[in-house]
Amino acid sequence: MDIFMKAAFEEAQQGRREGGIPIGSVLVRGQEIVGRGHNKRVQELDPIAHGEMDALRNAGRQRTYRDTVLYTTLMPCYMCAGTIVQFKIPKVVVGEAQTFGESLEFLQSHGVEVEILNAPECVAMMEEFIQAEPTLWNEDIME
Repeated sequence: MDIFMKAAFEEAQQGRREGGIPIGSVLVRGQEIVGRGHNKRVQELDPIAHGEMDALRNAGRQRTYRDTVLYTTLMPCYMCAGTIVQFKIPKVVVGEAQTFGESLEFLQSHGVEVEILNAPECVAMMEEFIQAEPTLWNEDIME
């Protein structure tokens, strides 16, 4: 796991420690993290406080996103994927897409390069969460 996915993974772990959903994300420009965040839907009672959205919010205003890469521990949902397309983020590195992977084709069809790592740590983290908190997981993915 490279340093950026490790940072996203640490964000996911922080979210879980807070009682939330373990999904973390970092926005990277060159070799610098410009924004980091984790899913805060539970903690902030905010249905759109996904990990990717939190990282983008924490990055603040950017002149452009065309020179950034978004790292996220789980394949983005359609809401986050739409934001990635809207902001013209050219590449997303995904920790895992085994437990949730529905936006892959959408992202690719809009020219976003998607690199899926299926990192064992990310897969295990989500599998453990889904098993421990199926009701919360289903709420998050609107099932």
